[in-house]
Amino acid sequence: MIDAVVFDLDGVLLDSEQLWDEAREELARERGGRWHERAQRDMMGMSSPEWSRYMHDVIGLREPPEEIDAEVVARIERRYRERLPLLPGAAEAVERLAARWPLGLATSSNREIVDLVLEVSGLDRFFRATVSSEEVPRGKPAPDVFLEAARRLRVAAERTAVVEDSENGILAGRAAGMRVVAIPNPHFPPGEEALAEADVVLRSLVELTPGVFESASSRRGR
Repeated sequence: MIDAVVFDLDGVLLDSEQLWDEAREELARERGGRWHERAQRDMMGMSSPEWSRYMHDVIGLREPPEEIDAEVVARIERRYRERLPLLPGAAEAVERLAARWPLGLATSSNREIVDLVLEVSGLDRFFRATVSSEEVPRGKPAPDVFLEAARRLRVAAERTAVVEDSENGILAGRAAGMRVVAIPNPHFPPGEEALAEADVVLRSLVELTPGVFESASSRRGR
């Protein structure tokens, strides 16, 4: 029923959402910004041009968005080179699904972060297409990044499944017309309404097997 699977990166393969949160909050407090408790949830799924603009306009950093973006990315790169926060079972899940379908990666992380993660983890050989949301007009919850991944994979959106952890990611996958497998992020769990939009909800990557996508297809067909 499906011809390809597209993974999100942060929160699905990497335990990294809180690292982005820490890097942005750290920068905001250093530069006199007005950090608030909803900032991380607001920025989840945004492309780098979007969240760096948010940091400038809402958090109140004086630096231009391009400089904010570059500084946060540099801090994330340092963290990843020290220790890549690959989630347990991530490599095995990717390899398991790559044996069955062509894989794509569609993420809000910057292109340099995507390339670094795939190189350090050794997972680059499993992905036939990778897309950063900075390469499309809009970040999640808009469907742009998933639709571009399907285009690069040369697969129809309705024949594609996505693996997501966040509210905005689930909504983006649904907006793209794709089947959605959700593995909720324990640090920033999606709301019940968003989870209801997923075709299948799993507890961990260990449960992510080819059979899950048959269940997703069956539910969509009802």
